[in-house]
Amino acid sequence: MESHKLYDEADKLKDAGKLDEAAGKLNELLAADPNYTLAHSALAVIYTRLKKPEDAIRHAMRVCELEPNDPFSFTALSVTFQRAGRIPEAEEAMARARMMQGM
Repeated sequence: MESHKLYDEADKLKDAGKLDEAAGKLNELLAADPNYTLAHSALAVIYTRLKKPEDAIRHAMRVCELEPNDPFSFTALSVTFQRAGRIPEAEEAMARARMMQGM
């Protein structure tokens, strides 16, 4: 239950534009619960906004490891790669998402 509380606190900080504080709260959550997928997903978004692409990519990739059968995870990874200027990796992740959807 503590993980949900920390996630909610981080989400409120993110919504208030306090991205560094939100990232800190999410990292605190992950220290206690390293497989909390939503925290990794949120950190990918926050680190993208903070112009920390390698951190964003690391967390987006972790989401894909935790949710390997979820096409949305790979779509989000593709967007993260794209925003980091890593187009070949973005295309590869999107292709994997499409393959999972049978497209």
